Amino acid sequence: MSSTGSAYQRFRRALQTQNLTLIRAAAAELPQVRLDDALEVCVLLRDREPERYERAAVRWIARFCLERQEVSVEDVTQAGTAFALMRTDPVRALSILQVLCAGP
Repeated sequence: MSSTGSAYQRFRRALQTQNLTLIRAAAAELPQVRLDDALEVCVLLRDREPERYERAAVRWIARFCLERQEVSVEDVTQAGTAFALMRTDPVRALSILQVLCAGP
């Protein structure tokens, strides 16, 4: 490992900068972006590139369905509702999504 740390550490530092160009470059070094990290990227897209937000939210929900073995229709409905709510009540929306992200 170099003095700049692991690929995941570089990705986390990029997230802290909130610079989507750096985040995308760092994410490209990873085999996969964790679901909770992808949620952070969605929030940044909502604020910085709103034209890409909805697609990112849909992709997050799709990954959520694939990665959580015990996902229910209610969970998917909550995720969709939370992403729709993200523009008007981001604190509540993020709270819902973080609970879903944590899983059982």
